[in-house]
Amino acid sequence: MLALPAQLTLREARQTLATLSGELASAQGEAVVDASPLTQIDSSALAVLLELKRQAASRGLRFEVRGAPARLQDLARLYGVQALLALS
Repeated sequence: MLALPAQLTLREARQTLATLSGELASAQGEAVVDASPLTQIDSSALAVLLELKRQAASRGLRFEVRGAPARLQDLARLYGVQALLALS
């Protein structure tokens, strides 16, 4: 499982994506992201998740985000990507 940090804003996005992309490289069958640690986010969190989903798809992995906090779900709805990310 790939775990997001507590804070995922523009400042942390590049490093978070690099770290999780590295972890994704060893995933097999599925890529599950744990979003429950998130406490401070901005739209960069959506960008990171969308890129991880793209990477997972390119490797033929099923992608899932679990434990999405309400703020992340609200942002995803606002940007029209909630269904694309299948937040739970």
